[in-house]
Amino acid sequence: MAASDVPMSPELEQVDGEIQDIFRALQNGFQKIDKIKDSNRQSKQLEELTGKMRECKRLIKEFDRVLKDEEKRNTAEVNKQLNDKKQFMIKELNSYVTLRKTYQSSLGNKRIELFDAGNDHVAEDNVQMASAMSNQQLIDSGTKQMDQTDQAIERSKMVVAQTVEVGAQTATTLTQQTDQMKRIGNELDSVHFSLKKASQMVKEIGRQVATDKCIMAFLFLIVCGVIAIIVVKIVNPHNKNIPDIPGLAPPAPPAQNRKLLSIDTFRML
Repeated sequence: MAASDVPMSPELEQVDGEIQDIFRALQNGFQKIDKIKDSNRQSKQLEELTGKMRECKRLIKEFDRVLKDEEKRNTAEVNKQLNDKKQFMIKELNSYVTLRKTYQSSLGNKRIELFDAGNDHVAEDNVQMASAMSNQQLIDSGTKQMDQTDQAIERSKMVVAQTVEVGAQTATTLTQQTDQMKRIGNELDSVHFSLKKASQMVKEIGRQVATDKCIMAFLFLIVCGVIAIIVVKIVNPHNKNIPDIPGLAPPAPPAQNRKLLSIDTFRML
C-alpha cells in the first residue's frame, strides 16, 4: 500500500517514510546474511537488524498515536484506510521478526519477540555451556530448540498465508481497475465517434444554410426587380422600352381619346 494511495498529514507522511526506509533496510540486511559465511558476523548482522525492528516498532506506535489524534479530523473512509495501512505494517514487521527467529534458531542466539497477538515482550533464554550439560540436558535443550523452530516455521507459514491473501486482494483490485479502465476507454471511443459524427452534421447543416441563404438572396433580387419594373410601368406607362407585364392591365386611354372612340362608334351604328 503506497503512501500516495492514502491521504495523510505531513506528520504521518514523515513517520510512514521512516518506517518504509527501515523495511527496505531490513530487506537488504536479510539478503546480506545469506552471503555471510562467518557465524559471528551473522550474529552481529542479526543484532543490527533487531535494533532496526525495535525502532520500526516504536515508529508504528508513533504512527498509531498520531492517527488517533487526527481521527476526528479525517473521514471514516480515510481512517479505515490508515488503520488498514497500520495493520499491514505490523504484519510486515512480524514477517521480519519470524525470519529473524529462523536465523537465530540456526545460530543458537537469543530470541526477542516484538509482536505476538498484540502483546509485546522480550524473551531471553539463559544459555548454558554445552560442556556443563549432561546428556539429558543436551537432549532436552535440543528438543526445546526444535520445538521453538517448529513454532517459528508455523508463524512463518501464517505470515506467508497472510501475504498471499493480501496479494490476492491486490490482484483482484488491479483486475477491477483494469476492467474499469477498459470501459472508460470504450466510452471515450464512443464519445469521440459521436463528436466526429456531430461535427460532420454541423458542417452539412452549415452548407445547407449557406445554400438556403443564396437562394433567398436570389429570390429577393428577383422580387426587387419585378417590383421596380411595376413601379416604373405605373409611373411612365408610355415607355415602350418596358414591355407589358403579364397580368397587369394596360393604362387607360386619355379622356379625349375615349370621346372620339364613342363618336366613331355612334356613326357606325
